Amino acid sequence: MRTFIVDDDSYGIRLTDTSDGRNSASMLINRMYAWRGYSGDHQPSSDPNRITLTATDKGDVVGTLSIGIDSEVGLMADEIFKDELDAHRGRGAKLCEFTKFAFDPSVRSKTALANVFHLAVIYARDMHGCTDIVIEVNPRHRRFYERMLGFRKEGELKTNTRVDAPAYLLRVNLQFVTGQIARFGGSYAEEGETEERSFYPYFFSPREERGIINRLLRMDESHPA
Repeated sequence: MRTFIVDDDSYGIRLTDTSDGRNSASMLINRMYAWRGYSGDHQPSSDPNRITLTATDKGDVVGTLSIGIDSEVGLMADEIFKDELDAHRGRGAKLCEFTKFAFDPSVRSKTALANVFHLAVIYARDMHGCTDIVIEVNPRHRRFYERMLGFRKEGELKTNTRVDAPAYLLRVNLQFVTGQIARFGGSYAEEGETEERSFYPYFFSPREERGIINRLLRMDESHPA
């Protein structure tokens, strides 16, 4: 497991690239999903088209999010939303999906949540050239993603058989996300308060974002596939 973005005395965000790291993320996912009443066993994948990020607090995994990059094998969301995804592929979009998002409820920091999302955006947009993010969400979480991150509903409510629960497909274009980061990123940390009610003020600032992208590109060059 390599730490590459935030690494102070207690808190870090890491790329999970070992079996131990995936197991730690899986334990958190299963605990949080069971608490929400979802079924199934949820293990982060070692598929090279899937990237798992973990947030740690004093060494304990407290948050995780996986990024699936569209490829010839498709996305997990194709299982029930293939028609909707194919419509965007047909217009030339390169899709990615955010899945297996879980955060320990004891973590109250909006910045910690936003940092994980922002790093996932950087991976999708800058490392893999994606144009759109899709996510399958339970109806009770839909408003959060729409109001706080700018996602929009695609299609109708369906049943996600992987968790045996209803799900909407939501999508956000990365040009919109990039614009929101440029406008609001880091403003909460700089000003202490902001009138903007989305999650974007808690993202990294544009200057911090550029530094992160450069660091990841250097790491990618030094760790070729």
